[in-house]
Amino acid sequence: MEKLELQKVANEVRKGIVTAVHSAKAGHPGGSLSAADLFTYLYFEEMNIDPKDPKKADRDRFVLSKGHTAPGLYSVLANRGYFPVEDLKTLRHLGSYLQGHPDMKHIPGVDMSSGSLGQGISAAVGMALSAKLSNDSYRVYTLLGDGEIQEGQVWEAAMFAGFRKLDNLVVIVDNNGLQIDGPIDEVCSPYPIDKKFEAFNFHVINVADGNDMDQLKAAFDEAKATKGMPTAIVMKTVKGKGVSFMENQAGWHGKAPNDEQYAQAMEDLEKVGEALCQK
Repeated sequence: MEKLELQKVANEVRKGIVTAVHSAKAGHPGGSLSAADLFTYLYFEEMNIDPKDPKKADRDRFVLSKGHTAPGLYSVLANRGYFPVEDLKTLRHLGSYLQGHPDMKHIPGVDMSSGSLGQGISAAVGMALSAKLSNDSYRVYTLLGDGEIQEGQVWEAAMFAGFRKLDNLVVIVDNNGLQIDGPIDEVCSPYPIDKKFEAFNFHVINVADGNDMDQLKAAFDEAKATKGMPTAIVMKTVKGKGVSFMENQAGWHGKAPNDEQYAQAMEDLEKVGEALCQK
């Protein structure tokens, strides 16, 4: 898919995020929006998947370790054809299959239930090891928050992945600089993130702008070419990306927009969409 098309899809994914969270009157828009380009690149370009056959044996796997950003994952799955985009409006509603965190038993395309921070990467490492033991060709991707990597279990999993040379594993850190309590470097600094992963025998790729499709492409191409060790992609992003009043605001980590804010957010995204259509 061409860069412009990917950008258009990412903008639709953002609309889905904002719509879902507004409809639920709860959820996590900030980190979902910062990762919208990454979700789009993975599901529309990078991964070997088939929405018509969500459980196909040789599919690439994705684990959303920062499970609270489920609105982002759900929006990309819907836009990719796993389930109707209309269903995003049922997020967190009683009886809806779209729960506040990903549920592999009820949501097509979800490979792992997640939500307890720090645990998703462990599941992804297990999947990658399983592929190696079975001589399967699939690759495993997992997305972590930069606040999430304050969890010790993350580094236990990283140590194992590096030691076992799991070169079919790509760990992505969404480095938007903010967690629920504020700037990550003021709460409990995980920096330098790249050096930490290097110490655990990862090939590390720093992405200056994780909201840029060209830079994401270069990073994932490099990851695919890396043999003998797992890859960590540390991508700088903007929390709340695409919605003017949410950008770089920790307060929008886990808060739903009211009707007026929803209208403003959708107007912002409509303008982005119109600009892309004129390119």
